[in-house]
Formats: sequence, C-alpha cells, structure tokens
Amino acid sequence: MSTSPASQTAPLLFPQMDWAYWYGKPTATAKFKDTLSDFKVVEDIGFTPSGAGEHIFLLIEKTQLNTAYVAEQLAAFTDLPLRNISYAGRKDKFSISTQWFGVHCPGKKSFVWEELDLPGVVVKSVSRHDKKLKTGALKRNAFTILLRDVSDISAVEQRLDEISTKGVPNFFGSQRFGEVRYLDEAGQQCTKFGGNLTLAENLYNGKGIKNRNKRSVAISALRSWLFNTYISEKIHQETFATVTVGDVCILSGSNSFFTAETVDTTIQQRLIDKDIVLSAPLWGAGELASTDTAKAFEETLAAEYPDITKCLEDLGLKQERRAIHLWPQHLSHRVIDKQHIEVSFTLPKGCFATSILREVVQFTA
Repeated sequence: MSTSPASQTAPLLFPQMDWAYWYGKPTATAKFKDTLSDFKVVEDIGFTPSGAGEHIFLLIEKTQLNTAYVAEQLAAFTDLPLRNISYAGRKDKFSISTQWFGVHCPGKKSFVWEELDLPGVVVKSVSRHDKKLKTGALKRNAFTILLRDVSDISAVEQRLDEISTKGVPNFFGSQRFGEVRYLDEAGQQCTKFGGNLTLAENLYNGKGIKNRNKRSVAISALRSWLFNTYISEKIHQETFATVTVGDVCILSGSNSFFTAETVDTTIQQRLIDKDIVLSAPLWGAGELASTDTAKAFEETLAAEYPDITKCLEDLGLKQERRAIHLWPQHLSHRVIDKQHIEVSFTLPKGCFATSILREVVQFTA
C-alpha cells in the first residue's frame, strides 16, 4: 500500500501544519506504512481485569479499522447502546493494533464472541471486570515499525541515538488531525491530512455534529492544533529545552506540577536529567497556570488565534497542561538489510509514534 508524500494543506481556519523540527528536517527518506504489517501497536492498560463483574473486557487485534468503527460494531453485535461500549485509547486505522474494549452488560449478560463476524477483527481474550474501561485508562503503547527503502541507514541510526538521549517534541501526530487515503487521477494512492480539522472548522462555524465520536475528534483536533503551534514556536524561539521564568514544570511520571518562580542552574539541570518536563497549555476557559515571561509568551501566541481560543472556551473546555517533551522508552532498532530498518519503542498514553518518526526520516511514496 504505497502512499505519496502527505499533503499538509489545512482548512482555512488553520494557517499551517508544517511544525518545526527539533533536530532539523531529516535528510534520510523512507517508506512508511507501505503495508499494514509495517506498523504494529500493542496497548498496555497496566492492570489485569478482576475476572468478575458486569463489564466485559475484550482484547482485540484490529487491522485497517478505526477504533470508533469497531466500537459501533460491538454495540450492534451486542444490541447495546453505543454509550455502553468503551475503549482506553484510539489506535491508528492504518496499522495492526492490539487494544482493549469494554462492554458494559447490566445483569452480566454473556455473548458468544466467536460469532462476531467482523473482517479485520480478532478477539484475543475475553475477561470480566467490576469497573468500566474508561478513556485514558491506559499506561503505555508498544510500537514496532518497519521503515522500507531507507535512503541512508547511518543517518537514521544517528537520529535514533540522539533521540534516545534528548527525546523529541511531544507533538500530537497526524492521526489526531485525520488521514484520508484516496486514489489520484493516475491511480496512485495518496494521503491527505486534516480531515478532522475540517470537522473542527464546521464546529467553529456553528454546524452541529450529532455523532458524538466525530464531535469528540473535531474538538480534540482543534485543541491539539493550537498545542502543536505552541511547541513549534518554542523551537523557533530556542526556548524548547530551556526553563524560563514562569514556566509550568511537570514532575516526570506524575500529574504534579509547579511554576518556576526563578531560574537557576539547578532547575535547568533537573530538566536535563528528565526529572521535570516543560509544558504548554491545552487551551480552555480559565487562567493560565504560567506566570511572568512564560505567561506573556503563551498569551501573545493565543492572541494570534482569538477565534480558535474563543471557540475552545465556548465549547466548555478548561485550561489544562501537557508536556512538550517526549522520551521514548526501550528504544531499539534492527537493521534488516541496506534499505530496511525496524524500530521499536514504548510511549506513555496519549503520545504518538509519528512524533518520533518525523524527526528520523522524511516519508516518500
């Protein structure tokens, strides 16, 4: 399944999607997702279902299906409302993904899952639990990715070595903004990003979205676009890896944060040591948590997009924070031959493999 270079054209409300690179634009090129088996992800919810209760937990391997569609099909199969079907996180449609789904069955009704006739879906295990599988109830994702027709293996290995030490910008990946695959006039399969931003623009223009899943992805795309723009601007201003006065610093591996009232060598070293990570706003109503210089930067950038910030506030979202740095765990690679390399790593929930790959290679047809 060959793809052309991704189009980065966004709807008119969004002036750009070509965000900055931390290491500079990669010189190596490679094919990505040439076949579905080239991109594999396995979800880890971080706990074992209890074995009892009215919630059925399904571990499902899905191929070329998006998460929301599988949820809809599970609702149809069980004859339950869609609200009774849940999942910890969304997974890329163009992949082989192993992930958990929850089915809430009041009265502990059971189903013959072998009769679920859904092409692209394999039920790997079935268990029960006493609590609902909630969105975000996820610890990490493990990725195995094959890059084909790599133009410069040594350049890829060098980038991976740098990333293992310094990490990457924690951009929301292209999946968040929607991927549309289509055939051009010559029959070539192409990929265009930004479909979810088109939905977001409709939402901004007052057009209702009845489907709750589509409405959710539209809101997420809108908010994520602004967050990515914050990161990109910090890279341009060379403040991405430097603590400034008033920055909101998150304690690594936790939800705790503090505001840097002063900046000295100690706090800078904590950032280098990965004890803390800088953050940027996930925009919503309310006061920014940042102060002083950092707050002035965040407010100035927000003022460039008043329509978007107001829309997010009007949608009822509240100010939140998200880390701007991402360090992959268990990063390793295997050179298969002169043109193929397999890359493996794990990421915390809510982080994107494409944020790693965009700093490693440019994707080609």
